[in-house]
Amino acid sequence: MKFDLTDLRLCLLVAEAGSITGGAERAHLTLASASARIRGLEDTLGVALFMRHRQGVIPTPAGRALLAHARRVLAQIEQLRGELGEYAAGLKGNVRIASNTVAMSEFLPDLLGAFLAEHPNVEIALREQTSPAVVQAVLEGAADIGVVSDWIELTGLETVPFRQDRLVIVTPPGHALAARDDVAFVDVLDAEFIGLPEQSALAEHLDGHAKRAGRPLRYRLRLRDFDSLCRAVAAGAALGIVPLSAARRSAATLGIGIVPLVDPWALRTLVLCVRERDALPVYARQLLERLQASPAEAGNTAATNENGTT
Repeated sequence: MKFDLTDLRLCLLVAEAGSITGGAERAHLTLASASARIRGLEDTLGVALFMRHRQGVIPTPAGRALLAHARRVLAQIEQLRGELGEYAAGLKGNVRIASNTVAMSEFLPDLLGAFLAEHPNVEIALREQTSPAVVQAVLEGAADIGVVSDWIELTGLETVPFRQDRLVIVTPPGHALAARDDVAFVDVLDAEFIGLPEQSALAEHLDGHAKRAGRPLRYRLRLRDFDSLCRAVAAGAALGIVPLSAARRSAATLGIGIVPLVDPWALRTLVLCVRERDALPVYARQLLERLQASPAEAGNTAATNENGTT
């Protein structure tokens, strides 16, 4: 069965007026049009909705059932219209962000928390993906804003710089590797590592480079975040690869060594990407402006030793 909202509204107005004539006037329809609509609805349903009498009409039992549902349906339509109006006016919003591991773990939490505190009617759906998957999500409209490394192809998207990110090796305190100023990724592939879960974007990124070098990384343990990883490294379990910001945070208390990777792909500029800035929902555009306005951190290629000095 197909129900026309105009027909449902007309039935309510007819019942309230007690006559088809009165209902037609309230619905701004001619009497002939209103009568034809009600007859058509009755024919479709195979049941009479109104009993006609000299003074007008009254609903049949079937008509009363229809009216009860019609009131609920039309009330929901009005609620939908009101809520969509709030979205259009910028009073409510949901922003979808797709981000790589580093931005999601190191840079976004504070910024997104502050934005939400200032916008109590906003919700943010944040999911972690590899940079290629983030780009695809933004292009397909599955994400409003993406945060990716600038090495990825970004044709068709508008981009602005966000942060710089350097990947470093973290070592147990006193490890021989910690005395070096820097190291190439291929030179540590014989070592054992503590890593992130296999499905994390950074793990996939590192595993891809290791496979291209023909020597897959050997993991002793996988942990869910950078802080946990650094604690396991500090205990002497193995090496780890994390962003410089995470390594510095842990070095102050754990005494881990920090050795920058010299590979070009290890120094990355993180960028914000959108399909079309002007087409973004109100709050997505406001959030993009907030993220863009936040000060970008300069890349730091210097090594930090186990005592935390540069």
